[in-house]
Amino acid sequence: MGRQQLPCDRQVQSLVHHTRHQLRTVADRRCLAAAGVTTAQLGALFAVRDQPGITQRELAHALGLRESGVTALVARLAKAGLVARRAHPREHRAVVLELTDGGAAALRAAQPEIERFNGELRGLLGDQGFARTAAALHALAHWES
Repeated sequence: MGRQQLPCDRQVQSLVHHTRHQLRTVADRRCLAAAGVTTAQLGALFAVRDQPGITQRELAHALGLRESGVTALVARLAKAGLVARRAHPREHRAVVLELTDGGAAALRAAQPEIERFNGELRGLLGDQGFARTAAALHALAHWES
């Protein structure tokens, strides 16, 4: 058997799009079942937990989203009782976000599913492949063209 043929350049963009969609669909389904939140919501909850007093602007930057998209995301999280919005101590128009007990519970409920998902990826890719893929995804996520 010969070497596996790699996709041509124009196919890579399509593969990235399809892979992103597939992984997001599977992860969202699992996280919704385990914790009642989507992966986008989990990302926001982790950021709020890890950066106490984060503003919506800072959250948008941390997630790589537009502020308008984060406003809607935070509104859904607040309505679900997962985050609380408080007045910023120095900036009159800004709010700071705090993780509620419900938000902390959602993160705890999602953790076993996150570990299972990563374990399945590690099984598919092998330890070295998983590490290389994680490094490549990190580089791509921070790529500025």
